[in-house]
Formats: sequence, C-alpha cells, structure tokens
Amino acid sequence: MIRLFRRSARRAGLAPGTVEHVGERHVDKLRFTVMDYDAQDCMEKELPSVTECLAFREPPRISWLNVDGLHDTSALVTLGEHYGIHSLVLEDVANTQQRPKMEDYQEYFYIVVRMLHFDEAEMRVSAEQISLVLGPSYVISFQERPGDVFDPVRDRIRRGKGRARRMGADYLAYMLLDAVVDSYFVILERIGEQIEVLENQLLESPTSDLLQTIHDLKREMILLRRSVWPLREVVSGLERAESELVGDELGVFLRDVYDHTIQVVDAVESYRDVLSGLQDLYLSSISNRMNEVMKVLTIIATVFIPLSFLAGIFGMNFENMPELGWKWSYPIFWMVILAIGGGMMAYFRRKGWL
Repeated sequence: MIRLFRRSARRAGLAPGTVEHVGERHVDKLRFTVMDYDAQDCMEKELPSVTECLAFREPPRISWLNVDGLHDTSALVTLGEHYGIHSLVLEDVANTQQRPKMEDYQEYFYIVVRMLHFDEAEMRVSAEQISLVLGPSYVISFQERPGDVFDPVRDRIRRGKGRARRMGADYLAYMLLDAVVDSYFVILERIGEQIEVLENQLLESPTSDLLQTIHDLKREMILLRRSVWPLREVVSGLERAESELVGDELGVFLRDVYDHTIQVVDAVESYRDVLSGLQDLYLSSISNRMNEVMKVLTIIATVFIPLSFLAGIFGMNFENMPELGWKWSYPIFWMVILAIGGGMMAYFRRKGWL
C-alpha cells in the first residue's frame, strides 16, 4: 500500500527558495521533449540538454516543453532562470509532496496536480506529481518519471484538428488538466469493478482476506480524495483569474473540467460509503455465520446433556457388561474416541467452521 503520509526528506533550516529534490529518483538522466506548433505545422523532438530548451520561450508559436525527472536541480535552476521562474516555484517543483494548487505570478501561472495510476493486480493507486508552468506562449510540464496520460493531447496537436493548434498556451494547459481529470474516471471505473467483485465474494464466502482488501481500497479512496478535492480550487481559480494569460473563451472549457472534478469527488465519496457498507456486510455475514455454527453446536450439546446426566448418575455400575471382559475393549475404546473426534473435526472443516 502507498503511504498516505510520507516523512519529508527535505533538510531543516534551508533558506526559502533552495531547490532540493524531495522524493524518489525514477530516472538516471533528465529527459527533455518539446512540441512547438502553430496553426500550420507542428515540430516535435527530444532535446539533448537543458540549454536546447531555452529557444522556445518567445511567441508567436506555442511551445510545450516536458521534463521527465526532477533530481537534477541544477538543470531545473538553469531552466527556471531563463524562463523567469521564481526560485520558490522551482523549490515546489523539486518537492514531490505538494498539494494540488494554483499560484498566479502575474507573468505565469504555477499549477500542481496529481496524476494517478491504478495497479489492478495489487489493488493499488500510485500517485505522481505533475507541475505546470503556464506562460504567454509556452507550457512547461515537470514529471517524476516517463509515461503519462497526455498521449491523447499529443495526438490532437499532431493531427491539427479542432482547436488544439488554433488556440493559445492557455488551451494547452486546459487540455493537460482535462487529460488528468479524465484519467481519474478510468481509475474509478476499475475500482468500481473491483467493488462489485468484492460484494459478490462477500455474499458467497466472506474471509479475512476480503476484509483486508476492503481496508486497502478504503485507503486508496483516501488517496484519491486528497488528490481530487483540492483540484476543484485549481480549476476554479483559473476560471476566475483576471489575467491576460487565460482568455475569456477558455472559461466554458474550464467550467467543464470543474464539473468533471465534482463528478469525481462525488464518485469517490460514494465509493467510500459503499466500502464502509461492505465492511458492515462482512461483519454481518460473519455474525450470521457464527450464529449458524452456534445453533448446530447447541443442538449437539442439547442432545448429549440428558445422556451425560444419566451417565453421571449411573456411571458404569452395571453387572452385565460383556465389554469389560474383552481383551481388546480398551484399544477399541480409544479408537472410537479418536474416530469420533477426527470425524467431527473433518465435518467442521468441510462446513468452513475451521
């Protein structure tokens, strides 16, 4: 399971704006890719070093610069100095434990979101921090590792259909946010399927492993909620921003993303309630099963109570007991005891009581 509250590895006492990587290192070397486009054509390539990224700041073309890896803080500082990014922003970019947020620095917006992936085999949600810097004619995205949910955005830019290449950098930032939110629906769909399977298994044969799975999913829902809930403020802040970086025509698109975040939040809350209900269902099933077991055992005990009472009074005090004279009576007596005990244990195991 992913830890919901990780201890920060950042050293105490550092000056504000000190860029230090906090988090796991997923790549050996930073990878820089760029998509530079306008309404007529699109250029896409991988850049060998950070110095090659410095030529894509100025308009009129729109540039999307993507950085995979955050451990090389010197490269981040070089990039930030050229694009005029504040050192506090670079500090937050390198610290992968940020809460989703949006900050207006007049000349650019800094946006933090959480990109999520769901491992169906381990029933686990993994989170990755995505930092976006929205400028007048560029968007810089910082990722912890290669691989993301932005392939549909890249395809739309390559094809040049629709608004993708006719709009500005603000529309590009919207498309990236929309792709992240859409990926949440995919994860919720997978979790919903797992919840349906859990419900059927609980009704058929509740086990302690199913209870552990329910607890695991509840923790994943907490991670989802922590990632999605602040995203509403991010989208709402962009929609209300009085800045030339965000055009008026983008408002309707941002409202659509905001509606999607509300739907995701509602789905997360619903799934949390369902999982709590499944936990109650498990406890109720176990209680009913225990009642059935106790009913059978009570019947057996009730049958033997009068027999034990009579045996307690009379004991073995009878003259005509031919078994007492048998040579093998004692071994046979123990064989019968072991057979009865073993038979009862096998019966209980077959019934699932053990």
